[in-house]
Amino acid sequence: MGYEVDFLAVGEREKSGDAIALRFGNLYGKRSEQMVVVIDGGYQESGKALVSHIKYYYDTDVVDLVVSTHPDRDHASGLSVVLNELKVGTLWMHQPWKHSYAMSHLFKDGRVTDNSIRSSIKDALNAVYELEQIAQRKRIKVVEPFCGLTDDSEHLVVLSPTLDFYKKLLPDFRCTPEPRKDTIGNFSSFVRTVEESWNRETLREDGETSAENDSSVILLLNHDNRNLLFTADAGISALTEAVNHLEYNNFDFSMLNFIQIPHHGSRRNVSPSILNRLLGHPKSGRLASFMNHKDAFVSASIHGAPKHPSKKVINAFHRRGYEVHTTQGINKLHRHNAPDRRGWTSSIPEAFHINIEE
Repeated sequence: MGYEVDFLAVGEREKSGDAIALRFGNLYGKRSEQMVVVIDGGYQESGKALVSHIKYYYDTDVVDLVVSTHPDRDHASGLSVVLNELKVGTLWMHQPWKHSYAMSHLFKDGRVTDNSIRSSIKDALNAVYELEQIAQRKRIKVVEPFCGLTDDSEHLVVLSPTLDFYKKLLPDFRCTPEPRKDTIGNFSSFVRTVEESWNRETLREDGETSAENDSSVILLLNHDNRNLLFTADAGISALTEAVNHLEYNNFDFSMLNFIQIPHHGSRRNVSPSILNRLLGHPKSGRLASFMNHKDAFVSASIHGAPKHPSKKVINAFHRRGYEVHTTQGINKLHRHNAPDRRGWTSSIPEAFHINIEE
């Protein structure tokens, strides 16, 4: 039994995105012995690349499960191509317009009504609303992915968000009439650099991200005694929800083998304290990441740096025993007990950085 996880290169210039295909099961056996999943689809071109990739490398036009993690176009737009061109069993996606009634008292503009909020959300989140329309037309089952939901194989489980956490985030979505706070950070075009060492970490505790990002579906794949964590654009609050759930269920964090670094490696989505809980405290030796055989992957565009990925985030994962691999224009594969692929070579991990952005 094994798995393949493909991170397709997404984005142009500084714009990043996520388009992930994976399959697990008996990869040397029949299609019926495998589960094929798509997690986000990037932009339209990324969706086309996903369709071609799955047909060629997975030798199928059937996807058991598609997951739309949150309503950002760099994650959701390409999924319309996947739904239209492949045979999809189930679509996991949040439907915020279904949770908008009795919300008007949360907004400052007294003229706002529940119906206007519902319409505003649909207009602003057109990429995911379109997915629902395609699914209905093609009779694809749609399920909202809240904490505890598992796929048919029972190997893939949702860790966050809970329904309550999601409802608390919804009033601060950027599309709502007047969000209560602005959690969208700017990154200056002028970047100062500072020095880090193995024992000097400058990653801060006060990172914030948008409500949409914190609504991201966080997934754990447990297969063949290995654990893989997919985080989409989740921020510190969402990751805390996921870690709390894992701790409540007595999860052994030392058995985490693979993690997707959130939000293309943004410094606003992780902190030392949440990484300590999730990955363990920093290791004492510089070779820790190469000795532990643990991997972290980042979906980032070619020209995304220094924001995507942040060097201080790369360093933070290194300190905690993870090799860091970035797409940056190149498709990347993480696999276990899977067939060889002709022409594919081993990915070279990111180095530990001394000069980093402040």
